[in-house]
Amino acid sequence: MGSQMRMLVVGMLFLAPALLLADETLGEVASRVNPRLVKVYGSGGVKGLPGYGTGILVSADGYILTTANHLPDSSDLRVHLHDGTRLTAKVVASEPELDAALLKINDKHSPDGLPFFDIAQAAKTPTLIPGTGVLAFSNQFQIATRDEPMTVQRGVVAAVAQLYGRIGVFEAPYTGSVYVIDAITNNPGAAGGALTTRRGELVGLIGRELRNDQTQTWINYAIPVNATIAARGVAGRTLSLMELIEKKEAYRPSGRPDRAERSGQWNVRTGWTLVPAILDRTPPYIEEVEPASPAGRAGAKPDDLIVYIDGAPVPTISALYDILDKYRPGDKVQVEVRRLDRLHTLTVELEPVPKTPR
Repeated sequence: MGSQMRMLVVGMLFLAPALLLADETLGEVASRVNPRLVKVYGSGGVKGLPGYGTGILVSADGYILTTANHLPDSSDLRVHLHDGTRLTAKVVASEPELDAALLKINDKHSPDGLPFFDIAQAAKTPTLIPGTGVLAFSNQFQIATRDEPMTVQRGVVAAVAQLYGRIGVFEAPYTGSVYVIDAITNNPGAAGGALTTRRGELVGLIGRELRNDQTQTWINYAIPVNATIAARGVAGRTLSLMELIEKKEAYRPSGRPDRAERSGQWNVRTGWTLVPAILDRTPPYIEEVEPASPAGRAGAKPDDLIVYIDGAPVPTISALYDILDKYRPGDKVQVEVRRLDRLHTLTVELEPVPKTPR
């Protein structure tokens, strides 16, 4: 027994330097990856939408890959480099079906020779297999500001599978294959972060917070850098992160795009007041309801989120204006609202807009 104990102690002594070396190696990897990431800041705070996120530098002159969430729509888009430098940025391209956006640091402020990930090289990396160790880097929970380093999480690829996710009641825009991670990576602010191998090689773009549509549980995932998907409704058209970055443009389906802003008044009276449209894609949350109005009589309440009108999805306040343009006073519309975690169907009989006294 004594000899076995001595062998165990000797083994632990040999093992300890190896463990220390492994920790130092991961630290070195993190020190190489962190300068290739940025903290992204924009308008936020609307019903839980964070005003911060993460981006990946993909060129020496300041192009940044991130997710196509609400942050890139901000008129005051800013990024913080790893050394704390604060810069303004603009949206160059956005591809909703990939749930990805390309930003660019404004030319007059962009430093020269920024460290970056070579996406062309990263896209050649074979798809990882389940069981592969990975690292996730992001600004989740806004832990990092100015020159503070990103959070680092160590995990394993649990699966490579199609994404069936939802943002509230809406289906996730990206439906291709993803890396499902066994670490809790997809938190507020993590979207747009980097998933790398244990050696720091970029392999994926961390997605936003989603609920798995099949299991009704939150899912932690990243979009593979080498992902290619078929464009919806366009035969033979494919979409990829590499194409988005190389062409610096996004595929847009035919038809009139959503209007980011709108002048004028409502076409009909509903009786609800919506939250301020501080983002170009502000969701249509109800802030106040007049008790004797069409919405009040139908049972609408403050904090309701309007999600459908007569079966048509209503993703933004701008889209709500467009839909209500088609209706006239006296029309009855079925309005579905999300209240807490349940959908409620309301019948709203629209009224004429009161005339403004002269």
